[in-house]
Amino acid sequence: MNLVCESDHLTDYLSESEVVDFSHPAIQAAAQRIRKDAADEQAWVKAAFEFVRDEIDHSWDIQGSIVTRRASEVLEHRQGICYAKSNLLAAILRSQGIPTGFCYQKLTLGDTPDTGYCIHALNAVYLDSLQRWIRIDARGNKEGVQAEFSTTEEKLAFPIRTHYEEIDYPVIYAQPNAKTMETLASHTDVLTMYLHRLPTDL
Repeated sequence: MNLVCESDHLTDYLSESEVVDFSHPAIQAAAQRIRKDAADEQAWVKAAFEFVRDEIDHSWDIQGSIVTRRASEVLEHRQGICYAKSNLLAAILRSQGIPTGFCYQKLTLGDTPDTGYCIHALNAVYLDSLQRWIRIDARGNKEGVQAEFSTTEEKLAFPIRTHYEEIDYPVIYAQPNAKTMETLASHTDVLTMYLHRLPTDL
């Protein structure tokens, strides 16, 4: 896929916000801890990705009830849906000067279209060593889902099934989608939200 940047300025992909709150001491500490043993830029980004993918649970997978939104909340509670986990990964990487954006897919909520559709969030990262963007999906692996860090081919959580009218959006956004953030802000039960209230389009 040919990715398209919302902004031509890499600095826009380094900014802090209410939900990408990378100045929070816990985010700073986590980023420095993760980066400590990384030999180079790619190793550091891979380590950050794997931390969010593997150490932060996807709320649906654990049948959690807490709705997290800000990156610091996701880190504190160690759980979140994809919208929240992408905030955390962006915060960790931006805190160390790695431009990080937000990307989206439209997927079936279950296995088939009769279950409805939802918007899924992932990240894009600009690697200076490659002078290009790559997409990574820290949703969290499980049976049937195996996302990996790769600079040669995308290994995302969900392949797009065009025959089900799923969509892979090419834009790399500088900030999280407003609908996804409003969804997190306006709900208190993550399971009800996940089943019935996720946005179906950008």
